[in-house]
Amino acid sequence: MRKIIQTPHAPLPIGPYSQAVQINDTLYCSGQIGLDPVTMELVTESIEEETEQVMKNLTAVLKAAGMSFDQVVKVSIFLSDMAHFESVNAIYGRYFDHQTAPARETVAVQTLPKSVRVEISIIAVGA
Repeated sequence: MRKIIQTPHAPLPIGPYSQAVQINDTLYCSGQIGLDPVTMELVTESIEEETEQVMKNLTAVLKAAGMSFDQVVKVSIFLSDMAHFESVNAIYGRYFDHQTAPARETVAVQTLPKSVRVEISIIAVGA
């Protein structure tokens, strides 16, 4: 069964995509950037605050699907500059148990939507 997940507690899509799509017990979450869902303004004061907003947005999408970070099995992190790796990793790491953390890749790309510094997408699997 295919279900579109949408919540007002995460930014509305800025293109032709869904916040997430759930197929049976698997949730495919679109990449989130540091948009505040209330104002739809970017949080860009620091890479740490931008990353925190990304993680809050992912939390909201997971919650809307009835899931949590405990169920995340795969993460893709996209950075505008690998110099941000340590800062992003520190914030990201607070959301996962290090013993059961999901599989992940982190890549630097030339540009990201709205010229943000970080975008993160996830895949989660329910019980």
